[in-house]
Amino acid sequence: MTAIKKKTFLYKVLKWRYRHISDKNFILILSIIVGLTTGLISLILKNITHLIQVILESDIISWQTSFYFIIPILGLLIIYIVSKYVIKKEVKSSIPLILYSLSKKNGIIKPIHGYLPSILAPITVGFGGSVGLLGPAVGAGATLSSDIGNLFKINAKTRFLLIGCAAAGAISAVFKSPLAGLVFAVEVFSLDLTLASLLPLLFASVSAIITSYFFLGNEVLFSFEVTEKFDIYDTPFFCILAISTAFASIYFTKMYFGISGFFNRFPKKIHRLLLGGIAIGVMLYFIPPLYGEGLSFINDLLSGDHLRAIGKTPFDTITDNIWVIIALIGGITIFKAIAMTTTFAAGGSGGIIIPTMVMGSALGNVVSKVINNIGLGFHVSEANFTLLGMAGLIAGVLHAPLTSIFLIAEITTSYELLVPLMITTAISFSISKNKIEHNIYTHELAKQGHLLTHDKDQTVMTLMNLEDCVETNFIAVKPEYTLKKLLSEAVSKSNRNLFPVTDEFDHLIGLVSLNDIRDIMFDISLYHKLTVDTLMTQAPTIISYEDDNVKKVMKKFQDTGAWNLPVIKEGKYYGFISKSKLLTAYRRKLINFTR
Repeated sequence: MTAIKKKTFLYKVLKWRYRHISDKNFILILSIIVGLTTGLISLILKNITHLIQVILESDIISWQTSFYFIIPILGLLIIYIVSKYVIKKEVKSSIPLILYSLSKKNGIIKPIHGYLPSILAPITVGFGGSVGLLGPAVGAGATLSSDIGNLFKINAKTRFLLIGCAAAGAISAVFKSPLAGLVFAVEVFSLDLTLASLLPLLFASVSAIITSYFFLGNEVLFSFEVTEKFDIYDTPFFCILAISTAFASIYFTKMYFGISGFFNRFPKKIHRLLLGGIAIGVMLYFIPPLYGEGLSFINDLLSGDHLRAIGKTPFDTITDNIWVIIALIGGITIFKAIAMTTTFAAGGSGGIIIPTMVMGSALGNVVSKVINNIGLGFHVSEANFTLLGMAGLIAGVLHAPLTSIFLIAEITTSYELLVPLMITTAISFSISKNKIEHNIYTHELAKQGHLLTHDKDQTVMTLMNLEDCVETNFIAVKPEYTLKKLLSEAVSKSNRNLFPVTDEFDHLIGLVSLNDIRDIMFDISLYHKLTVDTLMTQAPTIISYEDDNVKKVMKKFQDTGAWNLPVIKEGKYYGFISKSKLLTAYRRKLINFTR
């Protein structure tokens, strides 16, 4: 009864909305709601994480600095217990999950998969996991957008836009950079930047940043003001930094997949947890800035306090040597990617955006220190190079050059570094993109053919569901059928001119075409002499239901020139896809997508 009342109430709300609020205005209202809530989620995750870190760093647990290796294991163990025994679901990476839902699920995200990373990420980061909170914040906001879309019965295209609004809102709230949030949604989620999408994205970004200002006031993530402006003579050094960030981006990505593959060799999660936890603890003991997100490390570098940035290490007695400082900060550049991936592989939850920025800031600072201390009389701004390094890594790792430019420009509240930013991001992105076509988010999706892009043709084919194109009303025949039985049991009862030949286990072994038997089908003398196995031919190729996507199927039709191709599902004959059916489905999806 309660459910009926709720349904009736929702029906009345929807009816009132359709009468009084246009679709355009309703989307704007929803974008504001998404922006506000995503901004709030981002702040809640940040505060929960900070609370955990304060507790661990208090006098209650005074052994924290001496036994770094215990804390990560404890955090990962908590996540393991919660995932296995309480929630009973495996943690999935937030942004790849969103991208998959956009391409294959019409933007519908299961709440447990979308909200779970945001629940576990503060535990991971608070207990020393070297990951970020931004990805889970985007994931929670996107799941909320999906739920809102389901509640108000909006179409898939609008749901996609609201998910983009969630991403824009998270970036905007965390960095107080609304333009970077908008561009991030366009670059990473492949949204079309039209007037219809621009306004909702802007509303979401603005409402999210208002949420941030309401709770945090003028507090900013990075406090920095550009004092050393662009000098044309520094251009060669910007190019050196750009090349360095490009190769660091390639290293970051390869290390991510390499370490993930190594941990996948261990079938039991508890073994991954112990191995990963110990590895993280050892790295934290020698390199304390790897603890958690690492935002304070970036701020210390920007303020010029590299000793505070490095923290207390076993090498404190020799840190008066600048080359030791360079080596230690360089170690952060190398080990941040290792610590981050190890955290993920061991069962932790979090994002890669903040770790990318930490690694980039360290690299930029190292390059500037090397230039300033090689004894050739050169001088560059270490703070500026720290920022430019962040931009170069974001462009190279995430393949989001415009996001990196606007993000750093808004962080510095000026566009004095615009030219160096453009040089660094353009070179870094070009080299890394040429070497690694897809970023960490999209690598697996692209391999499976599930990735949305700004290519309309590619996107439409990705959004298409192969199941909708399969026709199953073909009559299967057996190889031992005589010509007479073929005609009586199949040809006379079907309006098709193609008949699949299957064995006793429903495996496809051939095809009989009506065109091939047309000349003999009325010759009574052959009715009992010829059998199907002598009349059948082999299919030009087959379509694998599990492995092939629409793009691959299109290619098979193009290569074979066939009009119908058989579909195999779980090794057995399932049906046919015709070229006409496929093209019709493509045209309908294209019309719906571009409407």
